[in-house]
This record gives sequence, structure tokens and C-alpha cells, in this order.
Amino acid sequence: MLPFFPAEDLVEILEDAEEQWYKCSRDDWKEAFTHHPRIGDVESLKKKFTSTGDPVTKGWASAEQSGVNTASEQTIRALAKANEEYEKKFGYIFIVCATGKSAEEMLGMLESRLLNSLDDEIEIAADEQNKITKLRLEKLLDD
Repeated sequence: MLPFFPAEDLVEILEDAEEQWYKCSRDDWKEAFTHHPRIGDVESLKKKFTSTGDPVTKGWASAEQSGVNTASEQTIRALAKANEEYEKKFGYIFIVCATGKSAEEMLGMLESRLLNSLDDEIEIAADEQNKITKLRLEKLLDD
């Protein structure tokens, strides 16, 4: 059993999760990133989560990217192009805590983060993954 359990409360769980996340190596982070669908890629969402049979995970991922549902075709194409550029430059998919963000906001973030160095961007992506993890832990424990 992990030394973190039983935890006193949600705050302690979130703090422990964050502590463990930042103990991971960059390779660990990159591996974690592979378990996310691309932002704006509805087909990727379907493939990634319908085959698992896990309706909770599928629902969370879809809800997290719901800002893309109302995006124009032009924005979706721009997201796909920027995602491709990002992957070529950094070697992993664009990671952003998409909850509450529109497709246009995410596109702006993606385009601006393309200007980052490799070292800066891996740290930013890890911070975004940490935000995602916290939101999902809160949802998991709220159910």
C-alpha cells in the first residue's frame, strides 16, 4: 500500500498526487501525455475511450474538450495543423487543461506555446497535466 493512504481529506490527496507527479522524470511525463486525445480531435477521443469501455473516462475527456463542440470548421482545421506542428517540434501532443476553455482559446494557447523552448514547454505541459489530474481526482472523489 502507498504511504499516502488513508488520506485525511481531498486536500491531502491532491498535495500527495502533485508531489508524486513532480518526482516523475520527463520520460514519465511524456508517457503520461500519450494517454490523452489531441485537442479538438473528436475521432481521437472516440477511438481512445470507446474501446476501453470506461464511460466515466470517456465522459470526462469529452466534457473537458466540450469547448471544441461549437468551434468553426476553420478553427478545427487550425487546431489540427497547430497540433501537428507542436508534435513535430516537441515530440508529444499538446497538453492543456481544456476545462472551461473555448476552441479559440486553446488554439491561441497552442500557437503561443509553439514559440517555447523544449525545456520550457515540457515544464508547462507537466503543469497542465497536473491541473488535469487534480480536476479528475476531484471528480472521482465527488462521484
